[in-house]
Amino acid sequence: MALPDPLPAPDSAPAASINRPLYGIAARLFSAIFLTAMFACVKLASARGVHVLESVFYRQLMGVLLMVPVALAGPGLAALKTQRPWTHASRMVVGMVAMTLNFLSFALLPIAEATAIGFMVPVVATLLSIFLLRESVGVHRWGAIAVGLTGVLVVIQPGDGHIPPTGALVAMCGVAMTAWVSILIRKLGATESPVTTMFWFSVSSMVPLGIAMLFVGQAHDAQTWGIIALMGLFGAAAQLGITWSLRLAPVSVVLPMDYSSLIWAALIGWLIWQNWPVPATWIGAPLIIGSGLYIAWRENRLARLRKR
Repeated sequence: MALPDPLPAPDSAPAASINRPLYGIAARLFSAIFLTAMFACVKLASARGVHVLESVFYRQLMGVLLMVPVALAGPGLAALKTQRPWTHASRMVVGMVAMTLNFLSFALLPIAEATAIGFMVPVVATLLSIFLLRESVGVHRWGAIAVGLTGVLVVIQPGDGHIPPTGALVAMCGVAMTAWVSILIRKLGATESPVTTMFWFSVSSMVPLGIAMLFVGQAHDAQTWGIIALMGLFGAAAQLGITWSLRLAPVSVVLPMDYSSLIWAALIGWLIWQNWPVPATWIGAPLIIGSGLYIAWRENRLARLRKR
């Protein structure tokens, strides 16, 4: 699904990482729960008239408030210096578009279906790496891409009518932009830690979002403000869990935990909106998940072979 900050490449974990896989898995599982809860709040807030850019603004504001103490407790503010401000700026622009589209997709689609489509990010990132990074992709990963795209078609079922076409289009555009972000983070990962990348993304994004709030910001009732506050808290907690999971265990270990989000999305969708995923979602989602896991396993295997 759409993460607050997509994963770095399998071989770009921060130098200060610790090998505690069980703790890393636990942190990642909790982050999946918090991330699903955040998107549920986005959907609830949208139904109460909150503009999608407002939701993104408050989500990022909470991220800024979180990243400063995280940096102080970890590498320190001095470690946040960067020699690549323009790369961070481009990552921010693409990341803002991706987050806005992802938030909008959850407002337009059932939460489980939006979550399932979001799992296409690693598949599309592999496809983009061919054109943006000039990476060679063999028959194995081409097959995984084909399986993932088939899974999306099964979930969406074009022409069936159970998913709004506009929502499906927005979700896939969000996936493409999030995949592009993952490519930029892969480039930044050569010199920057995940904490540094997240910090500059959160801080720099407040400039365009602050300008946008002059046009879309509005007053809300107490209940709506409560939902917005929970959205920010859940998003910050998810971001913290993702960051720490990468410090505690390798990406290849924690990545599969992200797919537990579909379980929580199905439960939340049923409890709040009485909307249980249709059978096609349960058929298509494993195809998407399987293709993503295979690509992650394949990239990790190839990275290990290159190090030998």
